[in-house]
Amino acid sequence: MNRTEEIKSALEAAFSPQHIEVIDESEQHRGHSGYAEGGESHFRVVIRAPAFGPMNRIARHRAIHAALGPVLIGRIHALALDVSD
Repeated sequence: MNRTEEIKSALEAAFSPQHIEVIDESEQHRGHSGYAEGGESHFRVVIRAPAFGPMNRIARHRAIHAALGPVLIGRIHALALDVSD
């Protein structure tokens, strides 16, 4: 399973989202810090889930980081989040 699939799977299990997109934006960062040949270093996640309703922006981001866990987060250089309920 690649990182894109790992991210999607972890977030689906944690939040049962109505909508989720995990976009590998690594190629747009070629030559920048953290870029890894072959990609899977820079991601954008668009996620819509009712679970985020009572959370503020910081709580949503913390919940996503917790759902992904320190091992997976440690293998990602950048993670942009677009989160709403």
